[in-house]
This record gives sequence, C-alpha cells and structure tokens, in this order.
Amino acid sequence: MRRLLVLLALSAVVLAACGTGEGSGNFGVVGDGSATTGINVTGQGRVFGKPDTLTLNLGVSVLRSTVNAATSDAAAQAEAIIDALEANGVAEADIQTANYAIWPEYDYSNETQRLIGYRVTNDLTVKIRDLDKAGDVLDAATAAGGNDVVVQNLSFSIEDNTALLEMARTAAWNDAEAKAEQLARLAGVDLRGAVSITETISYNTPPVYYERAAFADEAGTPIQAGESEVTVVVQVTFSIG
Repeated sequence: MRRLLVLLALSAVVLAACGTGEGSGNFGVVGDGSATTGINVTGQGRVFGKPDTLTLNLGVSVLRSTVNAATSDAAAQAEAIIDALEANGVAEADIQTANYAIWPEYDYSNETQRLIGYRVTNDLTVKIRDLDKAGDVLDAATAAGGNDVVVQNLSFSIEDNTALLEMARTAAWNDAEAKAEQLARLAGVDLRGAVSITETISYNTPPVYYERAAFADEAGTPIQAGESEVTVVVQVTFSIG
C-alpha cells in the first residue's frame, strides 16, 4: 500500500512539473508496481561547432531551339564550371553529377500549345572544404557557367562530428539522470540503473543564400559559415527500488 502511495505522489509531482510549461524535459512514471516499475525521463544536450564543409548544387539550365544545340551548350558550360572549380582548389572527388535531364518546353498562352525549344539541365553536387575561399570559388564557377548557371541548396556541415555528438550525448545523459535523481528523491525511492534508452539526433544549420554579383568588378561574394547545432535527445527509463 505504501508503495502505491509513493507512486501516486510521484505522479502528482510529474503532472505539476508538466503543467508549468517550464523547461524542455518530459517526466513520467512507468509500470504497475511490478519489478519493471521505473522513472521515465527525457534529457537534452545541445552543442555548437564551426562547420568545415559547404555543400551545394551547381549547374546549368539551358533552353535552345533544338536538342542538339541545348545539349551541346549545356555540356560546354558544365565543363567550364568543373574546370573553374578544380582550378580554384575543389578536388575532383568532391564534384559529382547529381542530375541530368532533357525535355521540351511549350508556351500555352492563348489556349494554344507552341513549342518554345528544348531545355537541358546538368546539376552537380559540389563540396567546398576551404570555407575561407568559398565565395571566390562560387564566383569563379558561376562566371564560367554564364547566364544559364543555377546555384541552389547551399548547406554547411561538419564532416567529422564525432566529438560534437559525444559531447551532446553526454550532456543529454546528465540532464536525464539529474531529473530522474530529483524525482526519486521527491518520491522517497532509490534510483537504480537504466533499463531502456532511446536516442534522437538532429542537426540545425542556418540557411545559406547566394547571389552572384551583377558586375565583374564588384567585390567577391561573402560566405559566412556561422555555427552548426547538434542536438541529442535521450529518453531513459530508470528502475527504482
């Protein structure tokens, strides 16, 4: 009977904590008085690190009156972009064809279908690892691609994030354990080992926008890496005695 009262008291503490809206953790009691009864908590760890890689899609979208003209011009412009990237220090292994497509384009105005020409797109996935030169690399590549160049989906990342993950995981565990210990003290029960652990990892980096300078004599495009956030959330069930 005393054990049941303890669990009911602990449940009341949990409901009071959840009702305040303060903090980011979830608290709860699981079990029905059996040996598997425990305390269920959620811990969160957030760490920040400086990105070391910029990944983007870079290519051309060419519209010409014939397929041959479109494919020929698209190939020449894509090759010029690749040459410019490699000339500015981007490794061949960091340049990969992501998409290649050909389709006819039509004008549907005035309730008629009129063939405009044929569009060819050739998209590359590019990784730039020297972020201090990222703006100059992009300016050189887009200049080589001419007016048909397309730049999109820029994103920063940390190539080797093992250390950051370990730090975030440790912070999340400490957060969960501290909550469980407090709840156990409030309930007057002994906290024992973890019997269940679930981990969720998320990454958050600010969006990156790129717009090529309109005139060749303008200053190079600035690219700011900022910080990347790594968040680990662990949901842990601790047994109690």
